[in-house]
Amino acid sequence: MPKRAKELSATEVRRITEPGRHAVGSVAGLLLVVKDTGARSWILRTMVGNKRRNIGLGGYPEVSLAAARDKARKLKDQIKEKGIDPVELRKSRRMAFTEAARRTYEKKLSEFKNKKHGKDWINSVERYAFPIIGNMAVEDVTLDHILAILTPIWQDKTETATRLRQRLEQILNWATISGYRKGENPARWKGHLDAILPAPTKIKQVEHFRALPWKEIHPFVVDLRQREGMAARCLEFIILTACRSGEGRFAVWEEIDLSNKVWIIPGERMKAGREHRVPLTEDAIKLLENLPRFEGSNYVFAAARGGALSDMALSMVCRRMKVDAVPHGFRSTFRDWAAESTNYPREVAEMSLAHAIPSAVESAYRRGDLFNKRVKLMEAWNEFINR
Repeated sequence: MPKRAKELSATEVRRITEPGRHAVGSVAGLLLVVKDTGARSWILRTMVGNKRRNIGLGGYPEVSLAAARDKARKLKDQIKEKGIDPVELRKSRRMAFTEAARRTYEKKLSEFKNKKHGKDWINSVERYAFPIIGNMAVEDVTLDHILAILTPIWQDKTETATRLRQRLEQILNWATISGYRKGENPARWKGHLDAILPAPTKIKQVEHFRALPWKEIHPFVVDLRQREGMAARCLEFIILTACRSGEGRFAVWEEIDLSNKVWIIPGERMKAGREHRVPLTEDAIKLLENLPRFEGSNYVFAAARGGALSDMALSMVCRRMKVDAVPHGFRSTFRDWAAESTNYPREVAEMSLAHAIPSAVESAYRRGDLFNKRVKLMEAWNEFINR
């Protein structure tokens, strides 16, 4: 009969520091492994059929002596009563990072505003993460792996790296919730990576869209109105409504209510995911009424073949007019004008741009969209453009 190990107490186990494997008694095969570095962990050394298995039970002291004995007993009962091999069972439950990434992506598909956003999400993970951890089990991904992915691009491609980190965190969160990994998320920022990597805002300031100075908007619109083509009309509409380029380019006639002078953009087309009502000024209504309708297309600003205009079509209008601005920049033109040339409250201008109110308290108490006040602001904007 093999010699039984002495049953050690918690105090005796705590005093074990010599490298090697140390039997702690009570459960045959339960060992405390001490490495040369001083790191300590538990293993259960046992037979499963005719195979010798070393089954990891976690690190010490995170897993206490009592917890290690309890785990060991349960595993031995599982082996004896059900003939289950814990090592093979664990292998069958291991998932490659590539699979976890694609499953997370599938879960998020409905959240993307358009197909391009969805492709950007998975493409960045495939390009930067897959070569390093793609074939690894998702449970084996550690901080070192995350840093190996992010560090090479953190300084030069800060925006890309920041978004990639968020996506890695989402993938590992999904894997944890789904039972494929345990422990803290090594891709989390607050209280973790923020102590290792420089803050993105400190590396590189966000490059803002080039915008036309607000005092130059009148002559620009006068010139714009002399130009023909659907792209020119769409750009004029974007300026009059201070909307985003995509909101204007993908507008459909069902969203337009000319009798009530309002354009209602559904939540699925908005960046914030909420319905947005846009007041229509007299010039905006006149522009819409004079637009041609294309058979088979419901887009307000339809391209030649009936589809939506491209963002490049609007950008080319600006280039041909030799102005150092991009379509999205006219929102900044409007915001600067509202701040420097009017007495309207900040939140009225922010809601006109469909921006979220940053203060959670202020947002909770202001549940309306300040539509009537925004009507007055947009009318003043229209008058300023025509001055």
